[in-house]
Order: sequence, then C-alpha cells, then structure tokens
Amino acid sequence: MSPIAQAIPTQPAIARRAVFPFTAIVGQEEMKLALLLNVIDPKIGGVMIMGDRGTGKSTTIRALTDLLPEIEVVADDPFNSHPSDPELMSDVVRDRASRGETLPLMQRKVQMIDLPLGATEDRVCGTIDIEKALSEGVKAFEPGLLAKANRGILYVDEVNLLDDHLVDVLLDSAASGWNTVEREGISIRHPARFVLVGSGNPEEGELRPQLLDRFGMHAEIRTVKEPALRVKIVEERSGFDQNPQTYLEQHETEQQALQQTLIDAQNLLPSVNLDYEMRVQISQVCSELDVDGLRGDIVTNRAAKAIAALEGRTEVTLDDIRRVITLCLRHRLRKDPLESIDSGSKVQKVFSSVFGVEMPTEG
Repeated sequence: MSPIAQAIPTQPAIARRAVFPFTAIVGQEEMKLALLLNVIDPKIGGVMIMGDRGTGKSTTIRALTDLLPEIEVVADDPFNSHPSDPELMSDVVRDRASRGETLPLMQRKVQMIDLPLGATEDRVCGTIDIEKALSEGVKAFEPGLLAKANRGILYVDEVNLLDDHLVDVLLDSAASGWNTVEREGISIRHPARFVLVGSGNPEEGELRPQLLDRFGMHAEIRTVKEPALRVKIVEERSGFDQNPQTYLEQHETEQQALQQTLIDAQNLLPSVNLDYEMRVQISQVCSELDVDGLRGDIVTNRAAKAIAALEGRTEVTLDDIRRVITLCLRHRLRKDPLESIDSGSKVQKVFSSVFGVEMPTEG
C-alpha cells in the first residue's frame, strides 16, 4: 500500500465534480458566518443549521468544503493523520514517527463526509474484527466515517431525525477529538477532529435541549421573500448549471481571496485578545439568560476572537460580540423540549442591557 500511496501525488489530477462557489451564494449571511468561524476555530464546536427546505443548506456546506485549502496528510494512513502534530496522529503513525521513520506525505483536499440517516454505530465508529484479533493477535480495525472525517467536515442532514444515541456519539467525538471503539476487551482509538455541521427542518422536530446545547452555534435560515433577491439566486444557479467551468472561472479570484483570508485568520487567531471586562460582560449575559453550564460563555469567547481574526484584527470589539452572541446562545435558552428556539431578540435585549448599547432596529 505504501508505494502506491507515495505515487499518488505524481498521478494526473482526476477532474472533480464542479461545486457551486461559496462566494457566489446570495444571502444566508448568518449560516455563512457560522461556518466560516468554525473553520477558523474548530473548537467552537460545530453548527446546527435549522431552516426551510430548499434554502441552500447542503449547497453552502459543500461550497465551503471545496473552498478550503489542501492539507498535508500521511499518505498510507486511513485517518488523515497530521505529519507533525501528535494530537492529530493515529497511534500507529505516532509510533512510526517516534522511531524516526520517514513518513510518506501527500496533499489532500479537506474531506466532507456525509452521514446517512440510516447509518449504524459500526458504520460511524468503525469495527474490530474479533476473529482476526484472536487468531492472528493483531488489532484488525475497519475505520468508519469518523476516521474519514478527521481534519475535515462531518455533515449530518436532518440531524433532528437521527437516533439520539448516534448524535451523542458524534458530539462526544467532536468535543474530545478522539473516537474509541471497544469490543470484547479490545480497545482502539484514533483522532476524530472535525467540524460537525447538522442541518434540519424545524417542522420535523427539534433536537432535545441536552443535545442541542452541545452544538457550538445555531444558525437559522429562512426562505428569501424579496422577489428581486429570489430572481438573483435563481439566475446565479442557472448560470452555474448551464456552464459550470465558465462560472467557476468568473469567481476564481474571489474564491482564492477568501481562501487566503481563512488561512490568515487561522494563523492570526492565537494572537487575538479579548479584554477581561468584555469576558465578564459575556458571562453576565449568559447568567441573566439563565444559560445552563459554561458552554455558552466559552463558545461566545471563541467565536468573538474568530470573527476578529477573520477581519484581520487582534483586538475583539463590542460589535464582534454583538454579531456572534445570538448564534452562540439562542439554542441554549430552551428548557422545555416543546418550546421553540428564540429568534434572537431575547439574547440581543439582554446583550444591549449588559453592554449598555441600544437595541438594533432589526431585532
């Protein structure tokens, strides 16, 4: 397998399916911002996108994945292991690196893994071949979707219809960055650091509050009502469908610029400062909204720093916090499973009161 893997970079590039460019997506600013911030800082904890059918949820997520720069991986490893960061290496690769072995490397596009609704736990987490383990004394592991998603994006459409137990498994892996499979006393673990993106239609039911709280952000999208904007969206899509290659060439400069912006933001993020007084005020907002636990405080801090990095700044401003706080807190206010999620007015009202600013006119 190793010689084949090493030969991969020299093979001619296989033409990939054309993907609608992220920079050409009209509207849905809330969803686009939440996705970009999670790419800059995956520790924000993923995005739950709820909205009407046919509002471009899947299109936007595929477009974002296509936009991301290639990553360097260990070529003969099924977990997309990082060649130098031990936290993103499988145990086998870490052992090889510690022995001073030269690892075969290759560039690979960031993967977007679709998790089908009917997926079993074995398909998601991977399986251990017990017979092989007992007869040959080796840990025979068949990687699952979480292995493929490492250092990429895991997308679950209609996550609100997924079995609660599977949602728990996904959220555990996303939070810890590791997936552990145990069978008959045999245990195998591998890195599973991914951006978890769930989407769904609120008419089909919401996730339980306990699960919803574990998503870093919650973006709401609505069908565009303005006729001129609807026409623009239809025209853009028609232009892409008629001649994808020409359409992509027209947006190539914008795409490259946004890709570079994301790379710069990731590099700048560790240098971004959030003033202590602002951190206290963020926690005061969470306290006054009666948000359970501290996830809301942590995610809002991270998102505020990420948006500053996105715009090339090293100091978080009050406006940064205003733009992300609803995304980070609205889904944490629901105590009753039958209660609907706040549109954002409650969060903005408390934010305005604590930070001493006027309520935005849009609500």
